[in-house]
Amino acid sequence: MQTKIPRRGTIRLTRRGRIALIATGALAAATAVTVPLLLPDDNARPESLTIPEGWRSSQVYAAVDKALKVPAGTTKKALPKADLKLPGDAGGNPEGYLFPATYPISSRSTPASVLSYMVDTANKRFSGSHVTAGADRNAVNVYQTVTIASMIEAEAGSKAEMGKVARVIYNRLDKGMPLQMDSTINYALNRSTLTTSDRDTKIDSPYNTYARMGLPPTPISNPGEAAMRAATSPTPGDWLYFVTVKPGDTRFTANFEEHQRNVAEFDKNTRHGQRS
Repeated sequence: MQTKIPRRGTIRLTRRGRIALIATGALAAATAVTVPLLLPDDNARPESLTIPEGWRSSQVYAAVDKALKVPAGTTKKALPKADLKLPGDAGGNPEGYLFPATYPISSRSTPASVLSYMVDTANKRFSGSHVTAGADRNAVNVYQTVTIASMIEAEAGSKAEMGKVARVIYNRLDKGMPLQMDSTINYALNRSTLTTSDRDTKIDSPYNTYARMGLPPTPISNPGEAAMRAATSPTPGDWLYFVTVKPGDTRFTANFEEHQRNVAEFDKNTRHGQRS
């Protein structure tokens, strides 16, 4: 993360401080939806597999491998034969549709069956009238709504901020502004970090929302229900920028000069933290 105010052309939109992609299962278990995965006549004692909100598909695959005690990479290799009921826009990529929940598993569970149940759960959660109506109001389809929710999941520091983050995304899309989300660059680079350099913002990737207009081609994580609610019903406002100046203090504004001042305060706090 830079320790000086960047030039206008390279200024960060978010400077996000949340690392949702390395959330622990214990944290997610408190709010995760429990989804039955066992057949009624299955007498084997299940084990719990918790998928936290905001995990990437690669993390889900690794967790399924571990839970089922199969060699690393087995779950990802099962994708072509899993017959997942994904929307056409997904192009066979389940990112965004491996619904975060706590899933009981048993000796009968396979990588394909676990993935199928996650996708089926996502389809049920995302097919409600409130989701489709919200997508229509925001002039996007359901798959795009899931993509927006995945960015909200990665960018918002708390559930209370999600509606405002959603509004920033829609406002920037409406104004023809690049989204400039560090979270999409992290996804392209397959990392989870708070530091995004000027060089990073120039990478050649469809997920580089600094260099490319519009939404990334797919979701960048698997969002939960709170992020989906924010994506379908964003908080009213004219905000175009936000920055977390310090933990618990995220500032939203429509004024670029005000945003610059907020970023300067963020940088000051960062330098102080580095010295200490």
